[in-house]
Amino acid sequence: MGTIKCIGILTSGGDAPGMNAAIRAVTRSAIYNGLQVKGIYRGYKGLITGEIQEFKTQNVSNIIQLGGTILKTARCQEFKTPEGRKIAYETMQREGIDALIVIGGDGSLTGARLLAQEFDVPCIGLPGTIDNDLYGTDTTIGYDTALNTILDAVDKIRDTATSHERLFFVEVMGRDAGFLALNGAIAAGAEAAIIPEFNTEVDQLEEFINNGFRKSKNSSIVLVAESEITGGAMHYAERVKNEYPQYDVRVTILGHLQRGGRPTAHDRIIASRMGVASIEALMEGQRNVMIGIENDQIVYVPFTKAIKNDKPIDRELVNVLNELSI
Repeated sequence: MGTIKCIGILTSGGDAPGMNAAIRAVTRSAIYNGLQVKGIYRGYKGLITGEIQEFKTQNVSNIIQLGGTILKTARCQEFKTPEGRKIAYETMQREGIDALIVIGGDGSLTGARLLAQEFDVPCIGLPGTIDNDLYGTDTTIGYDTALNTILDAVDKIRDTATSHERLFFVEVMGRDAGFLALNGAIAAGAEAAIIPEFNTEVDQLEEFINNGFRKSKNSSIVLVAESEITGGAMHYAERVKNEYPQYDVRVTILGHLQRGGRPTAHDRIIASRMGVASIEALMEGQRNVMIGIENDQIVYVPFTKAIKNDKPIDRELVNVLNELSI
């Protein structure tokens, strides 16, 4: 691979607030450094169908405050095949794209890693997912905004839970990671969080009930991470109805509400920093790394590490929640 003159940028997988701030930062930083920029629409799908447009500074004006992604995103089964990736690479060659910046979660970074491996294309990843489940970075783009959305919703649910003296199970996103549920529970003053990381160790519902639910309270809120491992909020509501019929139970599933909204200052800032860092990384000759932030410093995390390693939950957070929910 010779000198990089033109970069392609795409967003892939689930959208996350702050993706637009990242697109803006990558585009402007690249132009500032004398590179040409091409926006690829609908993720890897656009790389296969050739839905590509040159981006100038004005293409990313007035987008920093918007949720979602102006480049759109799509799941792409074809890209998961070697044939699909070959077509994508041919599109890159035809468009003169020398390097790729991919904003997304672990699936998106896996795609970038395969493309880099098979065709020797420099790829840099930005962690864009509300789940905060990527290893090697303290936080991901969109996580802070989603957390604040959860907080806003749970504050409102608490008003009605208290008025009716009910037990509410609130299901939040996170797939196989409990970061949104656990930190959301701490911030909202919830009584407990049921997360996939601990599901194999203890019966989290039984523990919650036995720890004296309702001893001193007339209402309770439990955050549940959506996951096949936990079974989600409906599963626990059903169990309470059967095992502890004396409690009046309600369920709220926040769903895609958590994906939208104006990004917080924090998400805009990390997206901007990471976007600039991605171009710096390319200029330094870095490839196949995800840009992360650890202890407020930019770090480069190899794709293999970011994707394969599970990000651990801090046990101290669980202790904080337990101590404060008495």
